[in-house]
Amino acid sequence: NYNLAVVEEGDQVIFLHKVVPGGADRSYGIHVAQLAGVPRPVIHRAEELLAQLESGEFRPGTPAPRPYQPVLFADEHPVVEELRELDISTMTPLEAINVLYELQRRVKE
Repeated sequence: NYNLAVVEEGDQVIFLHKVVPGGADRSYGIHVAQLAGVPRPVIHRAEELLAQLESGEFRPGTPAPRPYQPVLFADEHPVVEELRELDISTMTPLEAINVLYELQRRVKE
């Protein structure tokens, strides 16, 4: 086994670009991920999981908490269907303005 020599200063890890014989005393995957630009929320979750593993709290097969997932497509407003069904080619300009006024009023409610 070989590993990269490192120097640890607090929570900082400095990779010395030197291969040395023997196994590493710990994993530096999270530090490598930070250097690679992995998004901070992913790094934070990895740190949480590592802390659970190291403390013995982690139980394989335990589902992870579901992250918040924002709604990408909200339900359509009922006015949208009415707009689709309008045949504007048969309306006079005044009728079109009146229909738009009414639809706009309903959307604002």
